[in-house]
Amino acid sequence: MQKFIYTLVFLAFVSTLNAQWEADVRLTNNPAYSWGSYNNAWTIAANGMNVHVVWDEERDGHPEIYYKRSTLSGLTWGADTRLTNNTAGKYYPSIAVSGSVIHIVWRDLRNLGSSGNNEIYYKRSTDNGTTWEADTRLTYDTLKSYNPSIAVSGSVVHVVWHDERNGVPEIYYKRSTNAGVTWGADTRLTNNPAFSQDACVAVSGSIVCVVWIDDRDNNFEIYYKRSTDAGVTWGTDTRLSNNTNVSKTPSVAISGSVVNVVWCDLRDGNEEIYLKRTTNAGANWGTETRLTIDTNSSTFPSITMSDSFTHIVWKDKRNGNAEIYYKRSTNAGVNWEADTRLTNNTSNKDYASLAASNSMVHVLWSDYRHEATEKYYKRNPTGNVISGIQHISSEIPTSYSLSQNYPNPFNPTTKIKFDVARVGDVKIAVYDAMGREVQTLVNESLQSGTYEAEFDGSQLTSGVYFYKLITGDFTETKKMLMIK
Repeated sequence: MQKFIYTLVFLAFVSTLNAQWEADVRLTNNPAYSWGSYNNAWTIAANGMNVHVVWDEERDGHPEIYYKRSTLSGLTWGADTRLTNNTAGKYYPSIAVSGSVIHIVWRDLRNLGSSGNNEIYYKRSTDNGTTWEADTRLTYDTLKSYNPSIAVSGSVVHVVWHDERNGVPEIYYKRSTNAGVTWGADTRLTNNPAFSQDACVAVSGSIVCVVWIDDRDNNFEIYYKRSTDAGVTWGTDTRLSNNTNVSKTPSVAISGSVVNVVWCDLRDGNEEIYLKRTTNAGANWGTETRLTIDTNSSTFPSITMSDSFTHIVWKDKRNGNAEIYYKRSTNAGVNWEADTRLTNNTSNKDYASLAASNSMVHVLWSDYRHEATEKYYKRNPTGNVISGIQHISSEIPTSYSLSQNYPNPFNPTTKIKFDVARVGDVKIAVYDAMGREVQTLVNESLQSGTYEAEFDGSQLTSGVYFYKLITGDFTETKKMLMIK
């Protein structure tokens, strides 16, 4: 009876999760302009309770890169940190985080007129943003390098940008395998006489996904390219959109082998948001899904995934002025909830970006309500709750343990029971037969007790999978079989 009552309460709670958006928080406060990333690269990143944001700002007469962090999931914020300091312009930063290491890239004009032009620079912190190392120049050529995007998985850091060294903009890639200490050579990802630009990168383990806009067929369309070996080799270009109107501003997210790509499309007479997804990292793709339907423009979508939770924000003019809207899917992009309007005032908003960590969803944007643009932030403390976990007993176990899933074999769902002996961080992840993480069932701080998590393999193929319980001082792995 107690478990039944708990389940009813939990399900009622989950049904209202998406309504818990808190008030706007103003992060910057000065008369200068504060901007984000033009090519939908992320300007906010979250890891546990730590939230990190970057932007470029002209408070000292020329654009510099600034950073700010919260160590309490966005509840309170520290002071601004100026990361660059020279008289040249810096623009369009992008941020990624892995553990306590924070990685930032941006476009920089300090080499204008010498050995370079617009170049890509990089900076990192290894202590969660407390201190920062010196800038690292990533590109060296006599023509322009624009609009970088960065992603990280463990110690492997991936950067993409578009570059004019070949006469027209092409997509280039660079990686570090030691968390940004040293960097490999540039890799040219596109090779055609047309424009390829506005690249965005995402990563899950060894799978690296890049999207960009390309007019090789005399119309800007969305293209996709992937690497399955952490950037060592790359597959062929895949065209995702196909219409006679312009497609632009793509954003990509990946969780396991599920990839979701969103972009803005003019095929219906005004700008709307479209989505395309794959469940096998891009080997083949489903049909397009139109996510917005209104008579005014919806532009600059930004997407992120946290296991099966998929979150999107964008700029929308359905109410006359530009507001920030949000939409989410709880099953990796198969179905979508209704649009949620996040902002509501007479000013315009721009360059929205978002991140998800633990149960939280974090959104950052540029806002004109104070004449000059300022950075604003909003959070939903329960928008990313993993709904498949149940606390079935508060009796303190004598030790950690991981039970065999049941049923086993299963199709497509199964339950996994585990004991938590002490309060602390707990993770349960599912891996395929190649050792690639395909889904995280639990990744949060739990009280002592017995829990049950549900694994849904509906988006995966039949076969052997492994699930692993990970705590600060205990790990255990078991095998399960899904037969469809």
